[in-house]
Amino acid sequence: MSDILANGSALAPSALSPLSWPNAEREHQCMAWLHSLPARHGLLPHTLRPATADASFRRYLRLDTADGRTRIVMDAPPELENSAPFVRIAQLLRNAGLNAPEVLAWDEAHGFMLLPDLGKQTLMQAAQALLNIDAQNPPFAKQSLPSNAEGAKIERLFRQATEVAVQWQLASKPGVLPEYGAAQLHSELMLFPDWYIAQHKAVQLSADQISSLQAVFERITARNLATPKVFVHCDFMPRNLMMPTEPNGATEGALGVLDFQDALYGPITYDLACLMRDAFTSWEDEFVLDVSIRYWENARKAGLIANGAWGSWADDFGEFWKAVDYMALHRHLRVAGIFARLTHRDGKARYAADAPRFIAYIRETAGRYRELKPLLRLIDAIEGMDADTAHLRRFGL
Repeated sequence: MSDILANGSALAPSALSPLSWPNAEREHQCMAWLHSLPARHGLLPHTLRPATADASFRRYLRLDTADGRTRIVMDAPPELENSAPFVRIAQLLRNAGLNAPEVLAWDEAHGFMLLPDLGKQTLMQAAQALLNIDAQNPPFAKQSLPSNAEGAKIERLFRQATEVAVQWQLASKPGVLPEYGAAQLHSELMLFPDWYIAQHKAVQLSADQISSLQAVFERITARNLATPKVFVHCDFMPRNLMMPTEPNGATEGALGVLDFQDALYGPITYDLACLMRDAFTSWEDEFVLDVSIRYWENARKAGLIANGAWGSWADDFGEFWKAVDYMALHRHLRVAGIFARLTHRDGKARYAADAPRFIAYIRETAGRYRELKPLLRLIDAIEGMDADTAHLRRFGL
């Protein structure tokens, strides 16, 4: 799996740097390819400009067309990024009836792809605008929804996102996507001690601490492996869902889906955990639970959730919610490690600023279940916090 912000994490235009190229040859390859495309695309290559910022080696550019529309160019050097999964999974999503980009043209040899423009605003940007949140400096504390039209619109958008998730999961078949199995789950968890603890916090764990952490990791992995398996987007965040723009400027219609190239066949809880325990904005528990219950109800009706080896999920939302908590905990441990790696290995220091949000998520979840308390104690020791301070920090205070 690529680093968490692979391709759909659009930033506001003011945050994007002017278009630059690693070398003149790369620029020439792109421009020559654009000029070689059929006239029916109506491309205006001189309008090429950045569309998104990126944590991987893939980036997205936007350009205008002669009829006033826009298109997206994926720039993914083939020696650094394999674009074949993107093409294959985009078609899977489209076959499922979702609003995913159609590949209009692909220069496989040089790693350029022409795509439709699914929109200029992500679901998260839309929500932040409705709440008057500074997208470049989102608050650390949990956000609540106002009891007004803006709050109602945000709620509708997130419920719509859960409907997209259910529609994607209904298309699931084993053997189509790589299995999200025990080996990968374990290796992802190890990013936390290897990069967050050892590199970011510069802490060397004792033998007892290592043993305790390993026991918790085994518990988390076992529970996540016990959940039903479906197609998993793997980065189903509000920043990877696009607000569609109609010709009249309205933003009604199907949400666009991006950043899907790492999709797997794995735990049904994963994408809901991504959506509601976001990397960059935290929501009040009431809103998280409301949207999650709506998802649970829709998934039950669709036959995706039934009672079985994993528990009485179809009858007991609490059982299902515990499974979501465990999956979210796995993801937050993984992402804290990834952000530390981006900071210390890749020199992308801006990701370190988001680490406290993940530590807060981890503390809150670990504090909710007795069997996870050893993880809470370890985190508090690493962060140098006493129990009272840790309790306040878990709730953003």
